[in-house]
Amino acid sequence: MKPNIGLSQQKLNHINELLSVVLATAMALYIKTRKFHWNVEGESFMELHQLFEKHYKQLEKAIDEIAERIGKLGGKAEGTMQEYLQKSLIKESPGKYPAKADMIKELLKDHESVITALRKAIDDCDEKFNDAGTADFLTDLIKEHETIAWTLRRYIK
Repeated sequence: MKPNIGLSQQKLNHINELLSVVLATAMALYIKTRKFHWNVEGESFMELHQLFEKHYKQLEKAIDEIAERIGKLGGKAEGTMQEYLQKSLIKESPGKYPAKADMIKELLKDHESVITALRKAIDDCDEKFNDAGTADFLTDLIKEHETIAWTLRRYIK
């Protein structure tokens, strides 16, 4: 049964497509963060290993919430790597294992890209689609990315 929540099917389709990009990007960032968690080495190994673990667990929780939001709006959450790679704003770098400082810089850049994209998505949900619920949901998500970005930024001199 389709949701009858005061949004046209056309608006719901646009919102779910927007959320699919958010989901795909979160998955790509989650996988990259896990890769860095597994491969960080050198001085302060344990500190960064634990920091990256904390971040990927936050992303894992967000991924589930994004997928559930898509379902609440009558959509289907995509669930294949192929779909995620096609839609993600974050790109992979297969076969590359950067030094820890470069890992931090890359993750920071990715989180800042997500923050920028979420700002636009929030505006679209609010102004174009009149969907305060999704705008509020994305606002909570952006706060998480801002905190992670701030934390990563503190490691860069």
